Amino acid sequence: MFTPIVFALFLLLAILFFTAIGLFYLLFMGLIHYMPLLIIGVATLYVWIVMMIFHFFSTKRRKVWFGGIAAVVLLGASVWPIAHAYKNSISTVDAEVDVYYYEPFSEGSKLAELDEPATLQLEGELPRVDGATALYPLYAAFVQAVYPEKEYNSYDSEVMVNTTPIAYDNLFSGEVDLIVAAGPSDAQLKAAEQKGLKLELTPIGREAFVFFVNDKNPIDSLELKQIQEIYTGNITNWQEVGGNNEKIRAFQRPADSGSQTALERLMGDIPIMDAPKENVPEGMGGIISEVSKYRNYKNAIGYTFRYYSTEMVGNDEIKLLAINGVEPTKETIRNDEYPIASEFYAITAGTNNPNVGKFIEWMISSQGQALVEKTGYVPVEK
Repeated sequence: MFTPIVFALFLLLAILFFTAIGLFYLLFMGLIHYMPLLIIGVATLYVWIVMMIFHFFSTKRRKVWFGGIAAVVLLGASVWPIAHAYKNSISTVDAEVDVYYYEPFSEGSKLAELDEPATLQLEGELPRVDGATALYPLYAAFVQAVYPEKEYNSYDSEVMVNTTPIAYDNLFSGEVDLIVAAGPSDAQLKAAEQKGLKLELTPIGREAFVFFVNDKNPIDSLELKQIQEIYTGNITNWQEVGGNNEKIRAFQRPADSGSQTALERLMGDIPIMDAPKENVPEGMGGIISEVSKYRNYKNAIGYTFRYYSTEMVGNDEIKLLAINGVEPTKETIRNDEYPIASEFYAITAGTNNPNVGKFIEWMISSQGQALVEKTGYVPVEK
């Protein structure tokens, strides 16, 4: 026959077993912010059951005291999950693109098309292409114009789309023949040099590097110097640039991404402050710390490229800032009025594919540049 003590011990073992299963599940699902609440909730439940077994709640006063303490403890344990839920309710800017609609020859494709057949039609060994997500609608349109019609899965075919760092890695390892991306970072140039690779960059279009804020932020324009002061950490409050009295949340992008490289070029020799970091579950192996994604807080500022933000993501809760009083538009990029416009490239690293040169030459032909314009970018030729 079970005594109260034996029953309490068996109950403890059962609770520990099921709690371990619960913690394992939360870790596996990446819900680590619920772990303290689970542990404290289970512990509170166990203490309540044990006290019931030993008839501790013999008076109303004891019940009230236990209820009050339990409520405070559980409320404290709920702070992290509630904060996490609030954070997740704030929209992000860089994860809302379904690349399927930009795959060549796909049904319902959003790709721009020429008004006439392309003067180049590739056959035989097709160039293997990769590139930045923001430029996928362009090089996929190139492919649709000159490659034979078939399925080109965006993650497993001759025509892929990845982040800029992965595209460069694929180029350096020989997985692809060319990439379409922003120019390489210093680290990527060094990696190519260490591998004995000579990068060839052919400008195929122009784009604006843009900064954006929450649409409720009263700031509509910043000076280039103010941007630099924000990202070096010298300006920390919107009030310093004519806005509200709120601390600036200056988000950054991962190292070697196209937009982070653009920020580094913009800053020049001015040191960039450390990027905001957050702890992120990595499978079942634990926690990693990585650069925070932009979340559209009212006091946030972030950056990307104009086409990606306005055409691919189309988030109407952000607004692009004018720089030095100039809005980032195709016209201001074309006439060099917008101060942070730059070229993007078709980049090779010594491929032997005979069709690569023909493909790049066609990209900068009148037809290729017409597709640049139709897609929404600015051709290299004015």
